Amino acid sequence: MTGADEGTHADAGTDAPRGRGPVRVTPCPDGPLLVRGPLELVGPDGVPVPVRRRTVALCRCGSTATPPWCDGTHKVNGFRAPG
Repeated sequence: MTGADEGTHADAGTDAPRGRGPVRVTPCPDGPLLVRGPLELVGPDGVPVPVRRRTVALCRCGSTATPPWCDGTHKVNGFRAPG
């Protein structure tokens, strides 16, 4: 899974669709959390983090260089977690 495919910072040129609807969070086996649907992500400082797509991948391994987005590092650092 690549970050750009899953809605990372690399999508800066697009706007995420806004609207109402369910938000679905799906943990990928040994990988990120896929979050689908309209969402607002707020950083620890209270400032909203731009979300550019309706599906984003959030890091679970803690080793990403692009927090909070998954950058695929879980594939090389041995991260293991159930889906």
